[in-house]
Amino acid sequence: MNQKITFTDRLRLIFKGILDPIGTFLNRLGLTPNAITLLGLVGTTIGAYIISQGKMTTGGIVLLLSVLVDALDGTMARLRGDNSDFGGFVDSVSDRYAEFITFGGLLYFFLSQENYSGVMVTFAATAGSVLVSYVKARAEGLNFTAKVGILTRVERYIVLIPLLIFNQPFIAAVVIAVLGNFTALQRILFVRAQGHERMRKAREEKAREYIH
Repeated sequence: MNQKITFTDRLRLIFKGILDPIGTFLNRLGLTPNAITLLGLVGTTIGAYIISQGKMTTGGIVLLLSVLVDALDGTMARLRGDNSDFGGFVDSVSDRYAEFITFGGLLYFFLSQENYSGVMVTFAATAGSVLVSYVKARAEGLNFTAKVGILTRVERYIVLIPLLIFNQPFIAAVVIAVLGNFTALQRILFVRAQGHERMRKAREEKAREYIH
């Protein structure tokens, strides 16, 4: 089943001219892609703590810087000719931790404010974000594809960071909760269509074998 180029892929192409020189410089310093991945995770953790203390604008800016740092690991690996499976694994796991930690900071903030609507919406946003990634990973494990949807990881940060900077954490959580779970559903339906197509081809193949 054909897939359109994703928004994330477009961003990589648009910013390639900026990321490549920075990635080259960091490689020359002797830094590794995994080190940059972990540095981005540390920055996210700091940003999440700041958010948990109610300093949304500062926390949003720190998150923005951390995301920009994290964007360099794949570029560095490509420039080194070292796109290893383990490096991709570390990057994916780090991304999931980063989202959990970020939403954890929001959750702590809403709890400290006794804003239980915010708590529930943040929980739903976390669930949606995890399911978007899980559905894709599970689909690929079954040789399907699920690289579709309106709110992938990059889009989630594009929603989250500006709204945090403008001190609107509740709106950010609501948007991610709704669109994140909708994206998970989009991916489920996309895989469902592939599954039906696979079963149809298997039936046709079995019918041909029976005829022969």
